[in-house]
Amino acid sequence: MRRTFFPMTVPFVLALCAAAVAPLAGADDEAGDRHLKSEDLFDLQYATDPQVSPDGTRVAYVRAINDIMLDDTRGNIWIAAADGSDHRPLLSGKASYSSPRWSPDGKRLAYIAKAGDKPQLHVRWMETGESALVTNLVESPSSLAWSPDGTQIAFTMRVSAEKPSLASPPKKPEGAEWAPEVAVIDSVIYRFDGRGYVDPGFEHVFVVPADGGSARQVSTGDYDHSGPLAWTPDGQRIVFSTNRSTDWQYERTERDLYAVNVASGQLVRLTDLPGVERSPSVSPDGKRIAFERDDHQGRQYSISRLAVMTIDGGNPEIVTADLDRSAEGPRWAADGSGIYFHFDDRGKRKVGFVIPGEKVRSVAEGLGGTTIGRPYISGEYSVADNGLVAYTAGSAQRPADLFVKRTRGEPRRLTRLNENLLGHRDLAEVHEIVYESSVDGTEIQGWYLTPPDFDPDKTYPLILEIHGGPHLAYGPHFSAEMQRFAAEGYVVFYDNHRGSSSYGEEFGLKLEYKYSSEEDFGDHMSGIDAMIEKGFVDPDRLFITGGSAGGIAAAYAIGLTDRFRAAAVAKPVINWISKTLTGDIYTSQIDHQFPGPPWEEFEHYWKRSPLSLVGNVTTPTLLITGEDDYRTPISETEQYYQALKLRRVDTVMVRVPESPHGIAGKPSRMIAKIDNILAWFERYDTDGSPDASHDD
Repeated sequence: MRRTFFPMTVPFVLALCAAAVAPLAGADDEAGDRHLKSEDLFDLQYATDPQVSPDGTRVAYVRAINDIMLDDTRGNIWIAAADGSDHRPLLSGKASYSSPRWSPDGKRLAYIAKAGDKPQLHVRWMETGESALVTNLVESPSSLAWSPDGTQIAFTMRVSAEKPSLASPPKKPEGAEWAPEVAVIDSVIYRFDGRGYVDPGFEHVFVVPADGGSARQVSTGDYDHSGPLAWTPDGQRIVFSTNRSTDWQYERTERDLYAVNVASGQLVRLTDLPGVERSPSVSPDGKRIAFERDDHQGRQYSISRLAVMTIDGGNPEIVTADLDRSAEGPRWAADGSGIYFHFDDRGKRKVGFVIPGEKVRSVAEGLGGTTIGRPYISGEYSVADNGLVAYTAGSAQRPADLFVKRTRGEPRRLTRLNENLLGHRDLAEVHEIVYESSVDGTEIQGWYLTPPDFDPDKTYPLILEIHGGPHLAYGPHFSAEMQRFAAEGYVVFYDNHRGSSSYGEEFGLKLEYKYSSEEDFGDHMSGIDAMIEKGFVDPDRLFITGGSAGGIAAAYAIGLTDRFRAAAVAKPVINWISKTLTGDIYTSQIDHQFPGPPWEEFEHYWKRSPLSLVGNVTTPTLLITGEDDYRTPISETEQYYQALKLRRVDTVMVRVPESPHGIAGKPSRMIAKIDNILAWFERYDTDGSPDASHDD
């Protein structure tokens, strides 16, 4: 196995930038090296945000492309005919383009372009190819929605509010250079991962003429008003989700649907139900609204149901009561006969269709491939007036491509974005494994990757990779990180432990108030034992890694067992008492994951903290976290690092400069994460390459 160890210091990203500018795929093929390499990750592309034209003849989508010179992922908008022909760029270049949205007549395409500091809304006339700048905004627009007659475009945007102050400073002499003024903070959520400390402000609904002009704010008040936005067919009102109670900043699991009159600004409350109502879709006849409904009720895990009510908010009815899965993204069929939506089932995403009063049926499957770092469930869809569904789908060996499918037809693949790269690489095979947990017999689904040139008569080291959330889920999807691990000779195993989504509400609640605990630990270890029973995993060469909730679980695991030769713990929580009072989502985290605040449930918080088990740890541990992480602050990593150093456990801390929680958000950072983990594991894989036979 060929691995390179990069220094575990701040400049490690710079070291990797040089490594990234390596010979291209052709030269490597001539050398006979067909394994996936670090520099290949810069060449990966994927399709996202597919938008089929109203008549179903064309599909616009965002093509995500990595820029090796700027170390960033840029969005281009491409278009293809629904029969697979005429695949071409529509908007490309140095700007980044996103959110393509067809006008109701299909003659124009609205989109967001970012070429400077702030993204702006544009409209392209499809017949002539001409584009117009529609807005000149000081903040970023989102949740674009055309009015039914095509004359206006609605969107949401943050509006700044007055900053709080207590005292007025004395007058500064002319030419004097004083320190920056103090900042006074009084809002509940005052910083957010990826955005840092946020100035006061609120999200509002705006409309702007589709041919350009002044954007007009139509919602008011010191509240956040959230998309998606839904127009009524007469173009008079816009429906959205918000919480307008006085305690809305504390009530993170409470939102209702409201409708605002575009002309007068009159606001009408449509729902008054416990939990969250969101993602409205108004029926073509304007008589009903479909929406997501999550009653939550203080539980750690709950699922969203699809509901329908009258246009004035009356007679709400759940229409997916028989589906024990979260139903999301509702969209009415053009004839009003039923509702399209997507749902996740056993690690895979599907597009469903339901007629109120009837059973759900699946119309498209295999969505995914847009989270190329790790194999999370993902994928998006849209529907034409004629029922053609456009969606993004990948495979275990390919990121997302563009597909179309008629309700009862066969899927048609429109793109092959990575074939010129991955078609010339020998990739790991992904296999399913289903086993019973030793904890209580619960069935757990997982997958494992076997290295290229895998030989079942040999034994291999194994990496356990644990997903985040904890109520997220992996599936048999492409993962650049795991493919790289496998390319270096590891069997890679991952599972959807109890509490993972896509297995129903009862399974999700098995982790309630137990994250992390000996129960999800038991799920993982049972999977490892099941892998060892297959005969090609060396039980003495086990490694563990995971990020966020997976990092917590990895740190917890090494406090319970010494079976792992080394651990790589990414962006973890180590001390729940300190984390909940320093992280950015503290209000909702306490509500979702604990029976009370830390000063009332101290022992509960401490028992679930990996720091409570640090006295047991002997496993060499790499820690990696972004320095600007406000979700799992780097102070958590520092606590564990210093505790392990005091115990004389071999440990290193990798700090990712200027990075939030998403430490693999840039291509070079994904490479740095992967290669440093591989280097750490190589240091402790003293048996060398995985070529030993069973008899050795």
